[in-house]
Amino acid sequence: MASRNPHIPTNVSATTFSKAQILANLVAVDNDPAARQRVLQLENGFRLRIGNHVTALPLANARLEKFYTSPFVLMVYAHAKHYTKLSEIESDILPAKLFSSMETSAGRMIEDVALPVYGWQSVPSGMHTVNSALDGKKLELPILRAVTLKSGPRCLNDGMSENLADTVLGHGPAWLANDAATQLDFTYGVLYGTRKQSNKKDWHILRNIAQKLPAASVVTAPEQRWDCSFMLGTASATATIRIGKDWWDYLGGPLCLTELCTSLIRACVAPGLADAPGTSYTIADLASIVDWPNGHAPLNVSILQASQLPWLFFLMRHFCDELTD
Repeated sequence: MASRNPHIPTNVSATTFSKAQILANLVAVDNDPAARQRVLQLENGFRLRIGNHVTALPLANARLEKFYTSPFVLMVYAHAKHYTKLSEIESDILPAKLFSSMETSAGRMIEDVALPVYGWQSVPSGMHTVNSALDGKKLELPILRAVTLKSGPRCLNDGMSENLADTVLGHGPAWLANDAATQLDFTYGVLYGTRKQSNKKDWHILRNIAQKLPAASVVTAPEQRWDCSFMLGTASATATIRIGKDWWDYLGGPLCLTELCTSLIRACVAPGLADAPGTSYTIADLASIVDWPNGHAPLNVSILQASQLPWLFFLMRHFCDELTD
């Protein structure tokens, strides 16, 4: 087994959210006309994209060969569920396929809708082009902010980490030249998750950048850090790993994640009946995640209805390691 790199960040602290702060942020968004307008922009964009995406999913007239599901997994699952009818396992195959089909495309949808709302430009990234690794950019001369986005915190392997480092070093000067910028601020961003959940392959992008450069070109090495700074010829550059809330804070400020989650709920979950208090869920901690915080007064905001508030806690749990009252 390969030894752990001594410079990789250790003792990564847990990301903790409180429901009280989540609700306070929701009130802040509700009271800010500009924030409410961004929520509406995001909601409209998501509604359009989600509608187009769902119609393209294999909901009807699907053929088994299109599911690429291991027959061994199907049999083990059938045993675990005590199935005797093929119709029983069929009802499970389709949702599983839908989830896997939606993982990448849903991430791309989030990028395409959210980036322009916060002043960024989506980058068409054709294969084998200078921009093939970029998903978005924002020009604030003399700085070019550029980002590669991944849907979750465990999407990379060693080869991908090295390739991204090569891309930044190899194409960074061209990115700058194309926009007449002299400083590069590169981000590897992750749409959800936390540093603690990361497999740390993202950090190895920084390690590879530092190792591939001459020592004199490394200004700040990524030792116990999630960023590094360096020179690309005569241009200064930084590379930073931003996961989950860190990315959304960087994109649109401390309320950006609240705006995102609120708009997704509005686009996807109609107001209606919520689960009754004390509902028993199969997922052991789901009740504690969505329960109303102890001692907190009822909340009345215009942008979400009462039945949608548990969905806000549910979504926010994907951006933290611990959720408290």
